[in-house]
Amino acid sequence: MIIADTGYWLALGDKRDKHHQRAILFAQTCKERMITTHAVMTEVCHLLLERQGVKAQLQFMEMYRLGAFDVFEIQTIHKDRLVTLMRQYADLPMDFADASMVLVAEHLGHGRILSTDQRDFHTYRWKNTKPFDNLLF
Repeated sequence: MIIADTGYWLALGDKRDKHHQRAILFAQTCKERMITTHAVMTEVCHLLLERQGVKAQLQFMEMYRLGAFDVFEIQTIHKDRLVTLMRQYADLPMDFADASMVLVAEHLGHGRILSTDQRDFHTYRWKNTKPFDNLLF
């Protein structure tokens, strides 16, 4: 599974996004399932609605309804790790959605991610030492 962050979904759905063609090409050629979190989905819906309107938001949700990607469930056992990560990267700062992406990487045992956020995902480490591999670039 490949981890999909907010920026990837926004680039995929916005023809004006500078990474749109890259995201489309990846989506067309990728044979693996993608996984995200509800935190990322919330961020994507908010930003799509704000930038492009309800139609774009509904298109993303239709992808979800049709099973185009999986959703990692954040559970009570993850509370401490989320807070630890957000404290560790407070200087960036790390938001809840990004912390949830680190949790997914730790759960899957790899950091293969799709993100337009090159700075943060170049800095973040899953399992405290392992770098992300941003497949979008």
